Amino acid sequence: MFTANLAIIIPFIIAALVPFLYRRLKFVHIGWFVMLVPVTLFILLARLIPSIASGKTYVHTYNWIPSLGINFTTNLDGLSMIFALLITGVGSLVILYSIFYLSFKESLQHFYCYLLLFMGAMLGVVFSDNLMVLYVFWELTSVSSFLLIAFWHHRKASRQGAQKAMLITVSGGVAMLVGFLMVHTMTGSFSIREIIANISSFTDHALFVPAMVLILLGAFTKSAQFPFHIWLPDAMEAPTPVSAYLHSATMVKAGIYLVARFTPVFGGDQVWFWAVSGVGIITLFWGSFNAVRQTDLKALLAYSTVSQLGLIMSLFGLGSIALHFGYSADSVIYTQAIFAALFHLINHSTFKGALFMVVGIVDHELGTRDVRRLGGLMALMPFTFTIAVIGSLSMAGVPLFNGFLSKEMFFAATVNIGNADVFSLQTFGIIFPVIAWIASIFTFVYCMIFIIKTFLGNAQPEKLDKPIHEAPIGMLIPPFILGAFIIGIFFFPNALGEYILQPAMASIYPTFEAAGSLTPTISAWHGFNTELWMTIGVFVIGSILYNRLKNWKPVYKLLPQKFSFNTLYMNTLAFFEKGSTTVTKSYMTGFLRHYLAYIFMFFIVTVGGFLFYSGAFSFDASTNAEIRAYEVILVCVMAIAAITMLFAKTRVTATLLNGVLGYSISIFFVIFRAPDLALTQLVVETVTTVLFLLCFYHLPEWKKETSSSKTKFSNAVISIGVGAIVMLVAFSVLNYDKFDTIASYFENAYELAGGANIVNAILGDFRAFDTMLEVVVLFIAGLGVYTMIKLRPKKGDADIEDQ
Repeated sequence: MFTANLAIIIPFIIAALVPFLYRRLKFVHIGWFVMLVPVTLFILLARLIPSIASGKTYVHTYNWIPSLGINFTTNLDGLSMIFALLITGVGSLVILYSIFYLSFKESLQHFYCYLLLFMGAMLGVVFSDNLMVLYVFWELTSVSSFLLIAFWHHRKASRQGAQKAMLITVSGGVAMLVGFLMVHTMTGSFSIREIIANISSFTDHALFVPAMVLILLGAFTKSAQFPFHIWLPDAMEAPTPVSAYLHSATMVKAGIYLVARFTPVFGGDQVWFWAVSGVGIITLFWGSFNAVRQTDLKALLAYSTVSQLGLIMSLFGLGSIALHFGYSADSVIYTQAIFAALFHLINHSTFKGALFMVVGIVDHELGTRDVRRLGGLMALMPFTFTIAVIGSLSMAGVPLFNGFLSKEMFFAATVNIGNADVFSLQTFGIIFPVIAWIASIFTFVYCMIFIIKTFLGNAQPEKLDKPIHEAPIGMLIPPFILGAFIIGIFFFPNALGEYILQPAMASIYPTFEAAGSLTPTISAWHGFNTELWMTIGVFVIGSILYNRLKNWKPVYKLLPQKFSFNTLYMNTLAFFEKGSTTVTKSYMTGFLRHYLAYIFMFFIVTVGGFLFYSGAFSFDASTNAEIRAYEVILVCVMAIAAITMLFAKTRVTATLLNGVLGYSISIFFVIFRAPDLALTQLVVETVTTVLFLLCFYHLPEWKKETSSSKTKFSNAVISIGVGAIVMLVAFSVLNYDKFDTIASYFENAYELAGGANIVNAILGDFRAFDTMLEVVVLFIAGLGVYTMIKLRPKKGDADIEDQ
């Protein structure tokens, strides 16, 4: 039986097989085999659409760490279905596109392995019901996206773009993890379904708002929201199939998914409303404003993606206010904002995926993405031009394309929010329609730039690296399919609303009675209402601004580059790199004695500090066994040997004295009736003493060490301090009662550890565990060495390095 758990696991299994299959499929592009994975998953998921639309959910659990409440539990409901269909559906088209985009000279086995890892991780994010499992997949998307962005790792810009994306998204992920732990502290559960069901009892908890803010940090960084958006334009150094997949339909939507999934948890709160809607609307404006100034088509689409993600994010924030009012006829109007968000989420994946593929075609066939070198491509690339027009006009919100429908609903949501009498919206609510309208004007302008400057006007073949020609049919099929969806959704939007959007609304508003009442009828004509006049204004003002582009574009020069967020990021990175270098050089002296001094000082401060802070120092000799004369003599022998070793003039003398210490310890083991330990100590001491003597034969003469009085004094203080702490710990442990007794482990040693001798059981278990970790470390080190050898620079790499 097909389950969400299986859907997550399959891409990982195939990813592991790709390198082996690549070696055997020499004359067939490995992409054809890889494409079967998302296509199969899409078909299997599509078969579940009717049952999901009827209100059914599929929950499956595999126990992982049940004692901690961490299990591999998946929840396939209406919300996760939308994202899963996008991940597998767009993934299928992207892989088909990549087959014709990437040549056999590329490292295809690595590319498709990374792509499948990312696909599996994204499915894990949207299907996971357990917060800890979700976090694991969340960070795995960051790791796999790092590998994909840096696929052309010989390019410096690719490595820097991957590093920036990794640092920002992983930092947000760590903040999100802390938020998850706070939620668990509040509710006592890692299950998202259980948290949603019981959250009403914890809205006044002291951790409610901090957890909310930290989780939003994770969402904002992943979905490139202001001011964390700076990683997305640099991530455009990835191959175009990666950009079309990660940066239009999947990775950047992970943060959107997180906000949607946690809307039932935090949605009715004022902080959530202003944080999500406020950051979203600012991101919408800032992304569209910066997209206009770009001359690289991919950079233009990157900033447009930032803007469109801000639009979707703001809608989720606006729609969350319905949870504040609860289910009623008056509050349903606010739920339409989230309906519009889900609708535009799908629409954006269609037109942005198509546009990224168009840019890839232009770059692949002509060798450039610079609009200053393009123009006049319409006649010689008619199919590519057609797709570009469909995608751009949909993004601009022009009728006959699906973007128009969701953009109208967006305008309606921003207008309606001003009618709410909570959260100071009657005063500040006007900012939403105003900023939305201004941002939409810039959106219209950069869409015109994309179409006109690339495909209209006069061709400039002398500025191109290759002759102008149409792309092969294989590269045109995927964007044409997306273009068909763009037009088809416009004419048949309510089928999408009934079977896809309605069950997702039920997931976001689980406490509302009827999901059907939350699903409005989508139509292109509503009469001459406010949102239509806003749209007409966008077209008129946008056309004027495009025609006067040269007159007002110098306004971008008023924003100094040194005050940009990119500059702030680079300066912060340089500051920490310089600081870490300074700190490292201050203690990495190259002398072993300094490193030992650091360790011992840390030991004195932490252990001694804890013992003093907790009041653990205590010593009561009344219950101790009697100390016999031979024990005192043995201790004195050990002390004399240790002190004499400091003044030894030859290595042989020092070694023999060290042996005296070891053999004396073995005698103590015999006295304390531990013959097995005594035997072990005797064997180890004998072997080490012999080895020492053999090695010293080949070493130079042991010369007297000359140290300053300051060094000798510090060494003496550290030595005495360590000895004193160890002695005090030994005395205090006899009477330490701060922790619960562990006597039960002695009584049940055989049952719990499988051995009657608890000491042997502990040694065996920990030795096995220690050995396992050592093997893992050696394995990782071996992989690192092997990778460095395999990827050593080749001739010509030094020239590529600075590109």
